[in-house]
Amino acid sequence: MKNNLCGIDEAGRGPIAGDLVIAGCILHSKIEGLNDSKKLSEKKREILYEQIIKNSTYHIVKFSAKNIDDNGISKCLASGLTEIMDNLESDEYLFDGNTTFGVKNLDTMVKADGKIPEVSAASILAKVTHDRDIIKESVKYPQYHFEKHKGYGTALHIEMIKKYGYCNIHRKSYKLKALEKSLFE
Repeated sequence: MKNNLCGIDEAGRGPIAGDLVIAGCILHSKIEGLNDSKKLSEKKREILYEQIIKNSTYHIVKFSAKNIDDNGISKCLASGLTEIMDNLESDEYLFDGNTTFGVKNLDTMVKADGKIPEVSAASILAKVTHDRDIIKESVKYPQYHFEKHKGYGTALHIEMIKKYGYCNIHRKSYKLKALEKSLFE
């Protein structure tokens, strides 16, 4: 039997370090408090994550910095969307945003992560997975303070790259003006 709606969202498209995480989610029961993961506190996301895991069918796909550097973010997104659709049987697939990255039978909606419970749930699954993973990396690479900025290009993060160079989880294909000036002067 097919399910009605599979919500899909990603976390980690913008950071300069860490994995890109894409999650698909089919809810089996209503969960109170769902919203765009970026609008929830870390504590609330963690609580909702556990509820979502228990009350849904889901699939999570990760792409490493190397995979993103080798294939490009768009190809990784298309591949992840396809994998989710191959693994979760549903009548409809809805991805947060405005592009399908060439994937067929996929609908999109801007800000769906704040409007549609299944997409909100996917948003939370992706964000919590991304953040847990990069916090684990902060133990291996404490000098970069990943636990503070989650891989985003903050002033602190850029300063640490200037001081220590890139590590294995940095996306070297992402060009940052702040780094280009410092590395080539």
